[in-house]
Amino acid sequence: MKAVVYKEPFKVAVENVDDPKINHPNDAIVRITSSCICGSDLHMYEGRTAAEPGIVFGHENMGVIEEIGSAVKDRKVGDRVVMPFNVACGFCKNCLGGFTGFCTTVNPGFAGGAYGYVAMGPWVGGQAEYLQVPFADFNCLPLPKGNQNEADFSLLADIFPTGYHGAHLADVKPGESVAVFGAGPVGLMAAYSCTIRGAAEVYSIDHVKERLDKAAGFGAIPINYDDADPVEQIKSRRSGSGVDKAIDAVGYQATSAGSSAAGGEQDEVPNIVLNQLIDVVNPTGALGIPGLYVPSDPGGVDENAKRGALSINFGRLFEKGLRLGTGQCNVKSYNAYLRDLIIAGRAEPSFVVSHEVSLDEAPEAYVKFDRREDGYTKVILHP
Repeated sequence: MKAVVYKEPFKVAVENVDDPKINHPNDAIVRITSSCICGSDLHMYEGRTAAEPGIVFGHENMGVIEEIGSAVKDRKVGDRVVMPFNVACGFCKNCLGGFTGFCTTVNPGFAGGAYGYVAMGPWVGGQAEYLQVPFADFNCLPLPKGNQNEADFSLLADIFPTGYHGAHLADVKPGESVAVFGAGPVGLMAAYSCTIRGAAEVYSIDHVKERLDKAAGFGAIPINYDDADPVEQIKSRRSGSGVDKAIDAVGYQATSAGSSAAGGEQDEVPNIVLNQLIDVVNPTGALGIPGLYVPSDPGGVDENAKRGALSINFGRLFEKGLRLGTGQCNVKSYNAYLRDLIIAGRAEPSFVVSHEVSLDEAPEAYVKFDRREDGYTKVILHP
C-alpha cells in the first residue's frame, strides 16, 4: 500500500510499504478515507524528536472496516469508523479509569500509545491506504454510513477532543472568560469548545492572520501577540482584570513576538506561554495545558530545553492559588459525545480545515503546513 514515510528533517515521501494484517483476533483492518496532518506531526517532520527515518506518519484516522478478527463482536465489515489517536486496550487500570491516553498495555514500559508517532509503540500510522486497528471493538467509534460530515468526523480522532480536553482541564464553565494561547487547529478547537461549554468571552492569541480570522469567525476575540504583550492586551480590554481560565494550545515550540510564522525558522521561547498563562489568569483560576511538552528535544534552545526542563514562575502560580491540568487527551472520554453534537448539527468543527488533498500530495502539503503558506491551517489527506 501507499503511505507517507518520514525520510529526514523536513522531508517525507509517499512510498509503498507492507499492507497491514490481522495479527490478533481483536484486530480490524480499516480502509482509510481521511487522515489528517497534525501539528504534532510537524515536531517529527522538523527533526525535533527522536523519530527515525522509515516511520509511517498519521494518528488522525477514519475510514471503513474491510476485515475483522474472529474476536471482534461489535464492529462489522463495512462500518464507517473513526479511531482515537490513542491506541488503548480498554481493560488496564488506566483505561478502566477513563485515562485511555495512558494505556499500559499497548506500549510496554510506557503509559500511552498512538499510531505513527515516535516512542508511542509499534503502531503504524494511517496516512496510508489501510490501517491495522487493535482492540477494534474499543477503538473504533461508529459513524453514520455514507460520506456526510467526513471532515467534521475526521477531527474526532484528535483535535476536536483535544481542544475540548483543554477546556475540561481548565474546568471552563458557563459565563466565564477564557484566554486560549495558540490558534492552530487544537487552539481553535479549544476556543470553539469553550463556546460550546458556555464561556461568555473567549480570547484567541496567535500571530498568523488566517488563524485569527477563523477564531473571529465563531465569535472569539483575536489577539495578535506581535502587536503587543498579549496579557496586557487582554487586561486593557477588561479594565485591568485578567480572565477566569486559560489554555495553552502551543506547547514547547512557543515563539516570541515578531518571530517568523514558518516552522523551523522561529525565535523560540519555550516557557513563554506557560508564564503568560500564570500572568493572565485571576487568583483561584485554572490552567489547562493540552499543548505538547516533551522530556527530550534535540532542537531545544538551550541545555535545559533539550531535556524538557523549563523555568516557570511557580511562586506566582502558588501565590495566586491557581490550579492546572495537563497531559495528552483521553479521546474516548469525549469522542462519542462530540460525534453526537456533530450529528445533531450543534457542532461543525470542520471550519478549521483549509485544504483537502490526495495522499500523493502529502509531501507538498507538509511543506506548506509547516511554513504556514497559502492559508494552510489544517490538512486532510484522502488516499
